[in-house]
Amino acid sequence: MTYEFGDVILGEVPFADTEGAKTRPAVVLFEGLDNITVMAITSNPYMKGIVLKKEDGAALDSVIKTNAIYTISASRVKRKLFIISESKKSEICMSLLNQIGCNVKNP
Repeated sequence: MTYEFGDVILGEVPFADTEGAKTRPAVVLFEGLDNITVMAITSNPYMKGIVLKKEDGAALDSVIKTNAIYTISASRVKRKLFIISESKKSEICMSLLNQIGCNVKNP
């Protein structure tokens, strides 16, 4: 199966501060050479990031953790859950550009 930017997958995402991984949803940024680069999603509403609501397709109101970017093996993906909207994709793009110092403003 191939994955594209905006696909929300259920996969084994590594912990940021310890060894190991947790099966959780994540947004695909891109895929290449059997690896998928993703942003983790959390149901913790107090985390910083992009809000993802049930109306967007999430099982629970959630947050796309724009500071939690990981590369996982395609073999670690359990399944594709849904595809986020074009407006959420734009929010992710703007966030990434700003995080790396491009200082892009919303139109």
